[in-house]
Amino acid sequence: MKIEWKRTRLKLKETFSISYGSYDFRDALLVSLSEDGKTGYGECVAINYYGINLDEFDEILKKIQPLIEAHGIVHPKVFFEFLKGLNLHSFLLSALDCAYWDLYGKLTEKTFSDLNDLSNNYLPESSYTISIAGIDEQIKKIQKSEWNKLKVKCKGLNRENIYKLLDTGKGISLDSNTSFSDEDCEFLQGNEFSKNFLYVEQPRPVGEYFILNKSKNVNWMADEDCQDITYLEKLQPHYSSINIKLMKCGGLTPALELISEAKKFGYRVMIGCMTESSVGISAGIAISGLCDFADLDGASLISNDFAKGSFVEGGKLILSEEPGLGISLL
Repeated sequence: MKIEWKRTRLKLKETFSISYGSYDFRDALLVSLSEDGKTGYGECVAINYYGINLDEFDEILKKIQPLIEAHGIVHPKVFFEFLKGLNLHSFLLSALDCAYWDLYGKLTEKTFSDLNDLSNNYLPESSYTISIAGIDEQIKKIQKSEWNKLKVKCKGLNRENIYKLLDTGKGISLDSNTSFSDEDCEFLQGNEFSKNFLYVEQPRPVGEYFILNKSKNVNWMADEDCQDITYLEKLQPHYSSINIKLMKCGGLTPALELISEAKKFGYRVMIGCMTESSVGISAGIAISGLCDFADLDGASLISNDFAKGSFVEGGKLILSEEPGLGISLL
Protein backbone atom coordinates (compact mmCIF):
# COMPACT_ATOMS: atom_id res chain seq x y z
CA MET A 1 0.00 0.00 0.00
CA LYS A 2 1.29 3.45 -0.92
CA ILE A 3 0.55 6.67 0.94
CA GLU A 4 0.79 10.19 -0.45
CA TRP A 5 -0.32 13.54 0.89
CA LYS A 6 -0.38 17.15 -0.18
CA ARG A 7 -1.47 20.52 1.17
CA THR A 8 -4.38 22.39 -0.35
CA ARG A 9 -6.08 25.69 0.41
CA LEU A 10 -9.87 25.75 0.48
CA LYS A 11 -11.06 29.21 -0.55
CA LEU A 12 -14.35 30.34 0.96
CA LYS A 13 -16.89 31.95 -1.34
CA GLU A 14 -17.27 34.77 1.18
CA THR A 15 -15.71 35.69 4.51
CA PHE A 16 -16.90 33.21 7.11
CA SER A 17 -17.41 34.74 10.56
CA ILE A 18 -18.00 32.86 13.80
CA SER A 19 -17.39 33.81 17.42
CA TYR A 20 -13.77 32.54 17.17
CA GLY A 21 -12.91 34.90 14.28
CA SER A 22 -13.33 35.53 10.55
CA TYR A 23 -11.82 33.43 7.76
CA ASP A 24 -11.38 33.63 3.99
CA PHE A 25 -9.78 30.19 3.58
CA ARG A 26 -8.90 26.99 5.38
CA ASP A 27 -5.70 25.07 4.77
CA ALA A 28 -6.26 21.35 4.32
CA LEU A 29 -4.28 18.14 4.01
CA LEU A 30 -5.35 15.60 1.38
CA VAL A 31 -4.27 12.03 2.12
CA SER A 32 -4.38 9.23 -0.45
CA LEU A 33 -3.86 5.50 0.04
CA SER A 34 -3.28 3.35 -3.05
CA GLU A 35 -3.15 -0.36 -3.83
CA ASP A 36 -3.58 -2.37 -7.03
CA GLY A 37 -4.47 0.65 -9.15
CA LYS A 38 -7.14 1.94 -6.73
CA THR A 39 -6.87 5.06 -4.56
CA GLY A 40 -8.82 6.13 -1.49
CA TYR A 41 -8.98 9.70 -0.21
CA GLY A 42 -9.31 11.43 3.14
CA GLU A 43 -8.69 14.95 4.38
CA CYS A 44 -8.28 17.09 7.44
CA VAL A 45 -8.21 20.85 7.83
CA ALA A 46 -6.30 23.34 9.95
CA ILE A 47 -8.69 24.75 12.56
CA ASN A 48 -7.01 27.26 14.86
CA TYR A 49 -9.27 26.72 17.87
CA TYR A 50 -8.45 22.99 17.72
CA GLY A 51 -4.73 23.78 17.61
CA ILE A 52 -4.15 22.00 14.30
CA ASN A 53 -0.69 22.41 12.76
CA LEU A 54 -0.39 20.83 9.31
CA ASP A 55 3.41 21.16 9.42
CA GLU A 56 3.39 18.80 12.39
CA PHE A 57 1.07 16.41 10.53
CA ASP A 58 3.48 16.43 7.59
CA GLU A 59 6.36 15.39 9.84
CA ILE A 60 4.26 12.69 11.50
CA LEU A 61 3.26 11.23 8.13
CA LYS A 62 6.91 11.07 7.07
CA LYS A 63 7.68 9.06 10.21
CA ILE A 64 4.78 6.62 9.90
CA GLN A 65 4.93 6.25 6.11
CA PRO A 66 7.07 3.06 6.25
CA LEU A 67 4.70 1.48 8.77
CA ILE A 68 1.63 2.23 6.67
CA GLU A 69 3.22 1.12 3.42
CA ALA A 70 4.34 -2.17 5.00
CA HIS A 71 0.80 -2.93 6.19
CA GLY A 72 -1.29 -5.42 4.26
CA ILE A 73 -4.89 -4.97 3.14
CA VAL A 74 -7.24 -5.94 5.95
CA HIS A 75 -10.76 -4.96 6.96
CA PRO A 76 -10.98 -1.21 7.77
CA LYS A 77 -11.87 -1.86 11.40
CA VAL A 78 -8.72 -3.95 11.77
CA PHE A 79 -6.66 -1.27 10.04
CA PHE A 80 -8.11 1.31 12.43
CA GLU A 81 -6.76 -0.63 15.41
CA PHE A 82 -3.32 -0.37 13.80
CA LEU A 83 -3.82 3.39 13.30
CA LYS A 84 -4.90 3.83 16.93
CA GLY A 85 -1.61 2.33 18.03
CA LEU A 86 0.22 5.19 16.30
CA ASN A 87 -1.23 7.74 18.79
CA LEU A 88 -2.29 10.22 16.11
CA HIS A 89 -4.29 13.40 16.53
CA SER A 90 -7.97 12.73 15.80
CA PHE A 91 -7.91 15.00 12.71
CA LEU A 92 -5.06 13.07 11.08
CA LEU A 93 -6.49 9.77 12.26
CA SER A 94 -9.76 10.67 10.53
CA ALA A 95 -8.06 11.46 7.22
CA LEU A 96 -6.30 8.09 7.23
CA ASP A 97 -9.34 6.12 8.39
CA CYS A 98 -11.62 7.67 5.75
CA ALA A 99 -9.02 7.20 3.00
CA TYR A 100 -8.72 3.53 3.92
CA TRP A 101 -12.50 2.96 3.90
CA ASP A 102 -12.58 4.55 0.45
CA LEU A 103 -9.69 2.39 -0.77
CA TYR A 104 -11.02 -0.84 0.74
CA GLY A 105 -14.44 -0.33 -0.82
CA LYS A 106 -12.88 0.32 -4.22
CA LEU A 107 -10.72 -2.82 -3.90
CA THR A 108 -13.69 -4.99 -2.91
CA GLU A 109 -16.09 -3.16 -5.27
CA LYS A 110 -18.46 -2.44 -2.40
CA THR A 111 -19.87 0.84 -1.12
CA PHE A 112 -19.43 1.93 2.48
CA SER A 113 -23.13 1.16 2.93
CA ASP A 114 -22.63 -2.37 1.62
CA LEU A 115 -19.67 -2.95 3.91
CA ASN A 116 -21.66 -1.83 6.96
CA ASP A 117 -25.17 -3.08 6.05
CA LEU A 118 -26.62 0.44 6.03
CA SER A 119 -30.06 0.83 4.44
CA ASN A 120 -30.05 4.62 3.89
CA ASN A 121 -33.84 4.66 3.65
CA TYR A 122 -33.79 8.12 5.20
CA LEU A 123 -31.11 10.77 4.81
CA PRO A 124 -31.61 13.94 6.88
CA GLU A 125 -31.69 17.29 5.14
CA SER A 126 -28.56 19.38 5.63
CA SER A 127 -28.49 22.86 7.05
CA TYR A 128 -26.61 25.76 5.47
CA THR A 129 -24.52 28.05 7.67
CA ILE A 130 -25.25 31.76 7.97
CA SER A 131 -22.16 33.41 9.43
CA ILE A 132 -22.08 36.26 11.94
CA ALA A 133 -23.37 39.54 10.49
CA GLY A 134 -26.01 42.15 11.18
CA ILE A 135 -29.47 40.69 11.64
CA ASP A 136 -30.83 42.33 8.48
CA GLU A 137 -28.03 40.80 6.42
CA GLN A 138 -28.54 37.39 8.02
CA ILE A 139 -32.28 37.46 7.35
CA LYS A 140 -31.70 38.54 3.75
CA LYS A 141 -29.42 35.55 3.21
CA ILE A 142 -31.92 33.20 4.85
CA GLN A 143 -34.78 34.44 2.70
CA LYS A 144 -32.73 34.19 -0.52
CA SER A 145 -31.45 30.69 0.26
CA GLU A 146 -32.87 27.66 -1.54
CA TRP A 147 -32.01 25.59 1.53
CA ASN A 148 -34.85 24.91 4.00
CA LYS A 149 -32.68 24.57 7.10
CA LEU A 150 -30.30 27.31 8.17
CA LYS A 151 -27.77 27.31 11.00
CA VAL A 152 -27.24 30.87 12.21
CA LYS A 153 -23.91 31.70 13.84
CA CYS A 154 -24.09 33.98 16.88
CA LYS A 155 -21.68 35.94 19.01
CA GLY A 156 -23.70 36.32 22.15
CA LEU A 157 -27.50 36.27 22.20
CA ASN A 158 -29.53 39.21 20.94
CA ARG A 159 -32.96 38.49 22.41
CA GLU A 160 -34.82 40.65 19.90
CA ASN A 161 -33.14 39.12 16.88
CA ILE A 162 -34.09 35.53 17.65
CA TYR A 163 -37.77 36.33 17.15
CA LYS A 164 -36.93 37.82 13.75
CA LEU A 165 -35.06 34.65 12.79
CA LEU A 166 -38.01 32.44 13.68
CA ASP A 167 -40.34 34.70 11.70
CA THR A 168 -38.48 33.79 8.47
CA GLY A 169 -40.46 30.55 8.34
CA LYS A 170 -37.33 28.48 7.68
CA GLY A 171 -35.97 25.73 9.90
CA ILE A 172 -33.60 27.72 12.11
CA SER A 173 -30.92 26.52 14.50
CA LEU A 174 -28.50 28.65 16.51
CA ASP A 175 -24.79 28.01 16.90
CA SER A 176 -23.09 30.21 19.47
CA ASN A 177 -19.64 28.56 19.30
CA THR A 178 -19.47 28.93 23.12
CA SER A 179 -20.51 32.61 23.17
CA PHE A 180 -23.77 32.52 25.21
CA SER A 181 -23.81 33.51 28.87
CA ASP A 182 -25.52 31.55 31.63
CA GLU A 183 -28.24 34.22 31.57
CA ASP A 184 -28.72 33.72 27.83
CA CYS A 185 -29.17 30.00 28.36
CA GLU A 186 -31.61 30.50 31.21
CA PHE A 187 -33.62 32.88 29.02
CA LEU A 188 -33.83 30.37 26.18
CA GLN A 189 -34.72 27.34 28.25
CA GLY A 190 -37.23 29.37 30.25
CA ASN A 191 -39.30 30.26 27.15
CA GLU A 192 -41.48 27.89 25.12
CA PHE A 193 -40.72 29.67 21.85
CA SER A 194 -37.28 28.06 22.05
CA LYS A 195 -38.91 24.78 21.02
CA ASN A 196 -39.22 26.30 17.54
CA PHE A 197 -35.48 26.16 16.99
CA LEU A 198 -34.26 22.90 15.49
CA TYR A 199 -31.45 22.95 18.05
CA VAL A 200 -29.13 25.35 19.86
CA GLU A 201 -25.52 24.26 19.52
CA GLN A 202 -22.62 24.57 21.97
CA PRO A 203 -23.95 27.56 23.93
CA ARG A 204 -21.27 27.70 26.63
CA PRO A 205 -17.47 27.32 26.74
CA VAL A 206 -16.21 23.74 26.90
CA GLY A 207 -17.01 22.13 30.24
CA GLU A 208 -19.31 24.93 31.41
CA TYR A 209 -22.56 23.20 30.51
CA PHE A 210 -24.08 22.68 33.97
CA ILE A 211 -26.60 25.49 33.51
CA LEU A 212 -28.14 23.52 30.64
CA ASN A 213 -31.21 21.40 31.37
CA LYS A 214 -32.33 19.27 28.45
CA SER A 215 -35.87 19.00 29.86
CA LYS A 216 -36.50 22.77 29.52
CA ASN A 217 -37.72 23.77 26.03
CA VAL A 218 -34.36 23.75 24.20
CA ASN A 219 -32.80 21.00 22.14
CA TRP A 220 -29.28 21.72 23.40
CA MET A 221 -26.66 20.18 21.10
CA ALA A 222 -23.09 19.47 22.20
CA ASP A 223 -20.28 20.10 19.73
CA GLU A 224 -16.91 20.86 21.37
CA ASP A 225 -18.29 19.47 24.65
CA CYS A 226 -18.55 15.98 23.10
CA GLN A 227 -15.29 14.75 21.65
CA ASP A 228 -15.76 10.99 21.84
CA ILE A 229 -17.70 8.14 23.40
CA THR A 230 -16.40 8.81 26.92
CA TYR A 231 -18.35 12.09 27.14
CA LEU A 232 -21.83 10.66 26.60
CA GLU A 233 -22.81 9.70 30.13
CA LYS A 234 -21.77 12.92 31.88
CA LEU A 235 -23.46 15.13 29.27
CA GLN A 236 -26.77 13.27 29.43
CA PRO A 237 -28.60 15.53 31.94
CA HIS A 238 -27.71 18.62 29.94
CA TYR A 239 -27.77 17.86 26.21
CA SER A 240 -30.43 16.20 24.07
CA SER A 241 -28.27 16.01 20.94
CA ILE A 242 -24.65 15.72 19.91
CA ASN A 243 -22.80 16.93 16.82
CA ILE A 244 -20.47 14.24 15.49
CA LYS A 245 -17.70 15.45 13.22
CA LEU A 246 -15.40 12.86 11.72
CA MET A 247 -12.24 14.88 12.34
CA LYS A 248 -13.26 15.49 15.92
CA CYS A 249 -13.87 11.83 16.79
CA GLY A 250 -11.17 10.26 14.59
CA GLY A 251 -12.94 9.06 11.45
CA LEU A 252 -15.72 6.82 10.20
CA THR A 253 -14.80 3.82 12.34
CA PRO A 254 -15.15 5.55 15.74
CA ALA A 255 -18.14 7.54 14.42
CA LEU A 256 -20.05 4.30 13.84
CA GLU A 257 -19.46 3.29 17.46
CA LEU A 258 -20.19 6.77 18.79
CA ILE A 259 -23.53 6.96 16.96
CA SER A 260 -24.54 3.53 18.24
CA GLU A 261 -23.69 4.38 21.85
CA ALA A 262 -25.29 7.84 21.64
CA LYS A 263 -28.57 6.27 20.54
CA LYS A 264 -28.45 3.96 23.57
CA PHE A 265 -28.25 7.05 25.80
CA GLY A 266 -31.23 8.58 24.01
CA TYR A 267 -29.35 11.32 22.17
CA ARG A 268 -30.34 12.63 18.79
CA VAL A 269 -27.32 12.77 16.52
CA MET A 270 -26.11 15.22 13.90
CA ILE A 271 -23.36 14.53 11.40
CA GLY A 272 -21.51 17.80 11.05
CA CYS A 273 -18.46 19.10 9.25
CA MET A 274 -15.71 21.68 9.18
CA THR A 275 -14.86 23.69 6.06
CA GLU A 276 -14.13 20.70 3.80
CA SER A 277 -13.95 19.66 0.18
CA SER A 278 -16.14 16.91 -1.27
CA VAL A 279 -13.56 14.45 0.10
CA GLY A 280 -14.64 15.11 3.68
CA ILE A 281 -18.29 15.73 2.84
CA SER A 282 -18.55 12.39 1.01
CA ALA A 283 -17.34 10.64 4.15
CA GLY A 284 -19.92 12.49 6.25
CA ILE A 285 -22.78 11.66 3.90
CA ALA A 286 -21.75 7.99 4.05
CA ILE A 287 -23.01 7.73 7.64
CA SER A 288 -25.79 10.32 7.42
CA GLY A 289 -28.48 7.63 7.22
CA LEU A 290 -27.74 6.81 10.87
CA CYS A 291 -28.29 10.42 11.98
CA ASP A 292 -31.22 12.68 12.84
CA PHE A 293 -29.67 15.94 11.62
CA ALA A 294 -27.03 16.89 9.07
CA ASP A 295 -24.82 19.94 8.73
CA LEU A 296 -22.75 19.06 5.68
CA ASP A 297 -22.45 22.34 3.82
CA GLY A 298 -18.64 22.51 3.98
CA ALA A 299 -18.01 21.95 0.27
CA SER A 300 -20.90 24.28 -0.60
CA LEU A 301 -19.08 27.11 1.15
CA ILE A 302 -15.87 26.90 -0.90
CA SER A 303 -15.13 28.09 -4.44
CA ASN A 304 -12.39 25.61 -5.41
CA ASP A 305 -13.68 22.13 -4.64
CA PHE A 306 -11.20 19.69 -6.19
CA ALA A 307 -13.10 16.42 -5.75
CA LYS A 308 -16.42 14.78 -6.45
CA GLY A 309 -18.39 12.03 -4.79
CA SER A 310 -21.49 12.29 -2.63
CA PHE A 311 -22.81 15.84 -2.52
CA VAL A 312 -25.44 18.23 -1.21
CA GLU A 313 -27.94 19.98 -3.47
CA GLY A 314 -30.11 22.64 -1.86
CA GLY A 315 -29.85 20.74 1.42
CA LYS A 316 -30.68 17.32 -0.05
CA LEU A 317 -27.97 14.71 0.49
CA ILE A 318 -27.09 12.76 -2.66
CA LEU A 319 -25.27 9.54 -1.80
CA SER A 320 -22.81 8.20 -4.36
CA GLU A 321 -23.40 4.65 -5.56
CA GLU A 322 -19.73 4.19 -6.50
CA PRO A 323 -17.52 1.78 -4.48
CA GLY A 324 -15.91 2.95 -1.26
CA LEU A 325 -16.88 6.54 -0.50
CA GLY A 326 -17.22 7.25 -4.23
CA ILE A 327 -14.49 9.89 -4.17
CA SER A 328 -12.47 10.96 -7.21
CA LEU A 329 -10.37 14.03 -7.85
CA LEU A 330 -11.32 16.55 -10.52
